[in-house]
Amino acid sequence: MTQTKKIALITGGSRGLGKNMALSIAKKGFDVILTYNSQKDEALAVVAQIEQLGQKAVALQLNTGDVKSFDAFFGQLTTTLKDTFNTDHFDFLVNNAGIGLHSSFAETSEEDFDLVFNIHFKGVYFLTQKALALINDGGRIINISSGLARFSIPGSSAYGAMKSAVETLTRYQAKELGSRRITANVVAPGAIETDFSGGMVRDNEQINKQIASLTALGRVGLPDDIGGVVAFLCTEEARWVNAQRIEVSGGMNL
Repeated sequence: MTQTKKIALITGGSRGLGKNMALSIAKKGFDVILTYNSQKDEALAVVAQIEQLGQKAVALQLNTGDVKSFDAFFGQLTTTLKDTFNTDHFDFLVNNAGIGLHSSFAETSEEDFDLVFNIHFKGVYFLTQKALALINDGGRIINISSGLARFSIPGSSAYGAMKSAVETLTRYQAKELGSRRITANVVAPGAIETDFSGGMVRDNEQINKQIASLTALGRVGLPDDIGGVVAFLCTEEARWVNAQRIEVSGGMNL
């Protein structure tokens, strides 16, 4: 099969940072497959926006915390690649899907821990593993971490620990997949104004001002600050960037 354009698969692409990543990647001239967990209408709206940019796009349902569902998902993905894109491979995997958890170390339940673990680490680990057969040689893996893997804000111990695990995993991916010329990098956003965690950073004026005061550039991040960095890592110009953690936080907690 002849693949005409490079294709990105972005998890959690229906809103927030994932939506911005999807649109930014499309603006680079790439086609996009995005996943959503429950927000189908929002995902289809992003597909329509990408199509207006002149690229092909498809939205597929996926719960990234349910590893047992991955085989069925990859069956659906294989069919989509063939039917929509006339290929059996894709090029860029962006592991973006996630949820927030705000609970002190002393009060974090095992159930909450397992939920965050399954989505932010176990799911990322095995989704990427299963994707290896479909990623083209010379492809890119971009894992989304957080500033909370570098600095500590009380209430984020489980979330921050999972992101640290992803950062370590990324270096192993870069090392072990180098023979296939597949790069693996981390993009670590700071606090961003999105729906994440119920829109806490965006909608709580006190939290917003506090974060701005901790940031060298004096404001809270916006989705537009992040998507372009992820898109850059998909371009030919980023071919020699590998095993790197790129924090995109405006200089938080320096």
